[in-house]
Amino acid sequence: MTVKSFSKVSVFGLMVLGIFSWMLLQANGTTGIKGTVMDMQGSAIPGAAIKIKEQTTGKEHTATTDVKGSFYFKDITPGTYDLYAGIAGFSRFEKKGIKVSLEKTVEIQIRLQMDVLMLTDSEKGLKGVVGGVIGGVTAERASLARPQSAQFPASVYTPYNTEEYSRIYENRFFNTLHNPLSTFSIDVDTASYANVRRFIRTNQFPLKDAVRIEEMINYFDYDYPLPGKDKPFSIYTEMSSCPWNRDHRLIHIGLQGRELSAQEQPESNLVFLLDVSGSMRSPNKLPLLQTAFKLLVKELDAKDRVSIVVYAGAAGVVLPSTSASQKTKIIEAVDRLRAGGSTAGGAGIKLAYKTAMEHFIRNGNNRVILATDGDFNVGVSSTSELVRMIEEYREKGVFLTVLGFGMGNYKDNRMEKLADKGNGNYFYIDNILEAKKVFMSDLTGTLFTIAKDVKIQVEFNPAKVNAYRLIGYENRILDKEDFADDTKDAGELGSGHTVTALYEVIPYGSKEEVAEIKDLKYQDVKIDPKAFRSPEVMTVKLRYKQPDGNKSRLIQVPVTDDETRLEQTSVDFKFSAAVAEFGMLLRDSEFKGSTDFESILRLAQDGKGRDLHGYRAEFIKLVEMCQLLHQTQK
Repeated sequence: MTVKSFSKVSVFGLMVLGIFSWMLLQANGTTGIKGTVMDMQGSAIPGAAIKIKEQTTGKEHTATTDVKGSFYFKDITPGTYDLYAGIAGFSRFEKKGIKVSLEKTVEIQIRLQMDVLMLTDSEKGLKGVVGGVIGGVTAERASLARPQSAQFPASVYTPYNTEEYSRIYENRFFNTLHNPLSTFSIDVDTASYANVRRFIRTNQFPLKDAVRIEEMINYFDYDYPLPGKDKPFSIYTEMSSCPWNRDHRLIHIGLQGRELSAQEQPESNLVFLLDVSGSMRSPNKLPLLQTAFKLLVKELDAKDRVSIVVYAGAAGVVLPSTSASQKTKIIEAVDRLRAGGSTAGGAGIKLAYKTAMEHFIRNGNNRVILATDGDFNVGVSSTSELVRMIEEYREKGVFLTVLGFGMGNYKDNRMEKLADKGNGNYFYIDNILEAKKVFMSDLTGTLFTIAKDVKIQVEFNPAKVNAYRLIGYENRILDKEDFADDTKDAGELGSGHTVTALYEVIPYGSKEEVAEIKDLKYQDVKIDPKAFRSPEVMTVKLRYKQPDGNKSRLIQVPVTDDETRLEQTSVDFKFSAAVAEFGMLLRDSEFKGSTDFESILRLAQDGKGRDLHGYRAEFIKLVEMCQLLHQTQK
């Protein structure tokens, strides 16, 4: 064979070899990096940000994990890569020097750990970087208070990056002789309980100020007597010994709202204001909202009308006012939404109220329903400005309901205040089951207000009660003069809903010391002798307005103590007390007394009752989880 002929054969052979190698590579799969992201318990983490960077060229690729926590960088150039992974609420993951060759796809299993910051005295006032999405997010360490006792070690209090909660200053005991009146606005929000559950399900105790005890108690339904004919609600009271301090008494007050029939329900003009900014990309935000929205649409009547306003970098109307009978059209509008951009929340709220006013229904239910993580950062963003605007439209008859989603940048403090000032309710939705509860039960009831500006004032008899303490409702406290002032805003009660409040009282004659006012110069406060002869422990006074009224009506109910033993109380008394105990334990309250997980579980089990929807059983599971977490932290 000649050299020339050999060369031709060699070239041909190399071509065949190249084709064979290419075919072999195709058979063996493409070059790349793939893997899954899970937490330390092995649960998939969707929505995690993944970045790879080639060391030589500096070229970067990014991806986001799917619902199974999986990611795949396909057909990348062979080389050596550094990989970074993170998501809000978890520590950042790094793996350097990953070698990628032509022959295979590299598989990586990533475990992310919940981010924990230990706050020391020397760290107060400092800012630190909290591991979160790639690039990091800053948070105020000083805003996270270390627990004051060893009940819960500081290491289990986990800051969720830039989440914000208003500081709660727990109600104290008041001496009845000098402060006989306790006045507050009702609250039927439930967001705190669902948010607390979210913390516990990720194997951590909630931040103390995320725990609002009244919202935890009011998350559950209670079997109170139905109101009489033509009355908006009934008042129920029960009294027994206090489970966490047997020297004290516990008073249970319950309101039961009348349920409107389908014929009584007014027409609704609903404007859904949906946050579609970049912070809503996570599966537990916009995707969950889109799924949950469909549940509500199915519940709406043909006489109702729905508009959809969205906001990201700017605000816009994606669905003009449409009859709820066109359910397919409404759902398709929601399905087309995609998250991206900054968060012009103020502009969105303005447009939503403008839309609501354009389609205002006289004597109807006109309401803006805001769904967001609360992270407004463009446009009218100060809470005070938003509150003023919401109060103005409230007086015009347009109310506001707030639905909270997600974690990491969650702004609980802002959303609670907006809902409060908008004569609406505040819910937190962490999963599809909670979405079903809110959209198919709670929300459809609160849409129809049966009484507004509902205030409670309790007058205690100093001859029976030495001191009292309202459990929870810290941000709903009113001055005693506000009770009869019809210009003062208060809470609303929806169709068929209940409100529950608990007082812990110290009986008259107790040797327990309570702070009191002494040595007054100009007056001498004494107990009226008639008070000793009265069997009444207190009088519950209640003021409310009709949904379209401006003048309040007064109801008064005297309460006596029949000395019922705790074991003989109703299941609702026991269960509400167990929830209150749990809240105090999570907050490490100075008033928690002898409570512990075992006593909470016993009381909750005794108070479980029929539990048709399993919510009380779920509560018991949460207590058990916290008990185990506490044991592992010792």
